[in-house]
Amino acid sequence: MKNTNRYFIEIAFDGRAYHGWQIQPNAQTVQQVLDQALSTLHRQPIHTVGCGRTDTGVHATQLYAHFDLDRTLVPADIPKLLYQVNALLPLDIAAKRLLAVAPDAHARFDATRRSYEYHVHFQKDPFLRGRSWLLRDVPDVAAMNAAAAILLQYEDFACFSKSHTQVHTHICHITHAEWLWANDNQLVFHISANRFLRNMVRAIVGTLVEIGRGEHAPEHMHTVIQSKDRSAAGASVPPDGLYLTEVAYPYL
Repeated sequence: MKNTNRYFIEIAFDGRAYHGWQIQPNAQTVQQVLDQALSTLHRQPIHTVGCGRTDTGVHATQLYAHFDLDRTLVPADIPKLLYQVNALLPLDIAAKRLLAVAPDAHARFDATRRSYEYHVHFQKDPFLRGRSWLLRDVPDVAAMNAAAAILLQYEDFACFSKSHTQVHTHICHITHAEWLWANDNQLVFHISANRFLRNMVRAIVGTLVEIGRGEHAPEHMHTVIQSKDRSAAGASVPPDGLYLTEVAYPYL
């Protein structure tokens, strides 16, 4: 059996044309397109392992994946290889970094923090179509931030998990959750945790927007989380405004 070398690749993508990250039958995904480009470049089958999965239409400004090669890449050749893989990738996927890692490094299991942003805007803007969620009325940001702060008091987020998913635990450690204005027309929700459940961020945002609209008091967040019932939380917001923005590792 040949010795292999492991590499991390950092990418960014506009998710509008893809059915999420993970390869699936009869649908175009980011992983499928990336694997094809890397396989063509290195003239051998390449199968990447991503840091997590994203849903259809979700974007990423930073996503890491690892893959193995049966040869060693010379550091001086990395810029050229990045240029070549970007030439093979479509315009909505960009390779940003390529680096050698330890043979047992794992893009998914070694990640210590993941961060997402959810973007909303309040005036029609053709350049934000598919990249931000258009809301008619500006919600109560202070109320939403009061409710978001409650998230940090809990660890079990079964209420925000997509139904009928096979997960071993609903425990997540949220370290930051806050709405901030990006400009006069854009409001962005920032959230960081060690891990996220499927559909979790979109369900959290949906719950917070209901609170921001005055449908519930901020303290309603306690009731939702303690219920451990997905039906107690708000509806999932559209994928358009969701971005994976950071994946942190102890060795990067």
